[in-house]
Amino acid sequence: MSTSHPRFRRLAAFSAALLLAACGGGGGGSTGPLPSFDTSAVAVADPGTALSADWRKGPFAEIFVRGYQDSDGDGIGDLKGLTNRLDYLKDLGITGIWLMPITRSQDHDHGYAVSDYRNVEAAYGSLADLDTLVTQAHQRGIGVVLDYVMNHSAAQHPAFVNANSGSSNAFRDWYVFSASKPSGWSIYGDPWRNGNGGFYFAVFDAAMPDFNLKNPTVVSWHQDNLRFWLNRGVDGFRFDAVGNLVENGPNAWENQPENFTLMGNIRDMVGGSYANRFLVCEGPSAPLAFATACGSAFAFGHQSDLINAAKGNTTAISNLANYFGTAPGTAPATMSTMLSNHDSFAGDRAMDQFNGDEAQYKLAAATYLLQPGTPFIYYGEEIGMRGGSLSGDPKLRTPMSWTSSNIGSSGFTTGTPFRALSTNVATNNVQSQQAAGSLLNWYKAVIAVRQAQPALRGGAHVSATAAGTTLSLQRETVGQRAVVMINYGSGAALISAGGLPANGVLTSVFPPNGSNANTDAGGNVSVSVPRQSVQVFVIAI
Repeated sequence: MSTSHPRFRRLAAFSAALLLAACGGGGGGSTGPLPSFDTSAVAVADPGTALSADWRKGPFAEIFVRGYQDSDGDGIGDLKGLTNRLDYLKDLGITGIWLMPITRSQDHDHGYAVSDYRNVEAAYGSLADLDTLVTQAHQRGIGVVLDYVMNHSAAQHPAFVNANSGSSNAFRDWYVFSASKPSGWSIYGDPWRNGNGGFYFAVFDAAMPDFNLKNPTVVSWHQDNLRFWLNRGVDGFRFDAVGNLVENGPNAWENQPENFTLMGNIRDMVGGSYANRFLVCEGPSAPLAFATACGSAFAFGHQSDLINAAKGNTTAISNLANYFGTAPGTAPATMSTMLSNHDSFAGDRAMDQFNGDEAQYKLAAATYLLQPGTPFIYYGEEIGMRGGSLSGDPKLRTPMSWTSSNIGSSGFTTGTPFRALSTNVATNNVQSQQAAGSLLNWYKAVIAVRQAQPALRGGAHVSATAAGTTLSLQRETVGQRAVVMINYGSGAALISAGGLPANGVLTSVFPPNGSNANTDAGGNVSVSVPRQSVQVFVIAI
């Protein structure tokens, strides 16, 4: 079995006994009473929102609830703990939070093996705790987006337990079964698994069987689940693994036409019935296409260019300049940008990729926070957290570093953390990052200028030019043009921009106390930018 796909790394903690119990001994089916689950229809009941429409422009924080803040001393982060840290997120400048799966799961860790789509993981708290989090977040101008796994469930989910009990079960067609094992398939390994009376399709792992999303009943049930959360005031969803929703054969298993139709229908359902919501999709091999279908999609590939550009790689800088020439940067479809996330296939934590070089780190952060798109900050990125002394994805999902020891009333937990801490917790933690010049304060300053200037908060891409180890980009909204100049090089460089109002004044807005610049009669300007630094200007148009 290949381990190249992130879902396999997510399953490292699964035990064989747990899987056998879920699947009735690996092929024999359940011998006890079959479980039931909530299949009731959920009608639209939008509670409304007081959030500004601008909340969807970000920046967002991606948060692993298990690893963010423990409130009860059991060593596991929870919803009450996250609620207690909302003021920190607001102070950072965050306008939205994406919570990695908080639904009940078979894995009791990453959460992508969902066992109950309409309840909260017990270790995280209750539905009432989620309601409180949403209310408190809204009071601070922060939206809450949940991770939703439509491609597959846990093998312990009652729907699959029923489906796997025999070929005559009413839920059999909720999943993809075959009486005989199909040949010619290879997707991260063989996706066909031994079931009761045949074989079932599970692309990521035997413990995560794929739904049959060609069955309208299954799709309708998923839409009811979405309405269940939206009716509670949740502000949207991040959809997992949308490239794998439907398979049409061993050579037609990824990014099938039905996938885009499914996500487009969900986008229409949510947008047509609920105000001011946000959807974003994970489709690593077709991000631009899924941005159109979903409304936003993560800009996979772009994160590598951000990292390499900050190291001075001229090809990566050129790629950054060209990216938003074709990729959507503003509504109705946007790219969601990032430096890294919770999956190893997207890269290690940024501080590990930069090997501790904070100057390069700051350049990468400024680039994606000032470019078009909706930026997503992975929790702890803003303080330069490294990964833990672990392997696979768990090293990326360590407890948030609040203090140097991270134990006690101001740390992650008063108990024993569920997982090893970040390797640089002693030096890179929120408490130690309060000093002027810190990485945390850099993030705050760049986010503040982004939020203060309309052209940076939501302006369209106008142009971007790479020249050696420099990048100049322009964004525009009604009445304002922003000019961002970045020097990734080791020496001062003259950076030029054109197409601006003639004989105008470019007002410096970053860094603080920067000097203004003047355009000539042709609307051109050249500025000497110090080594490894960023300068931002705005001009009225």
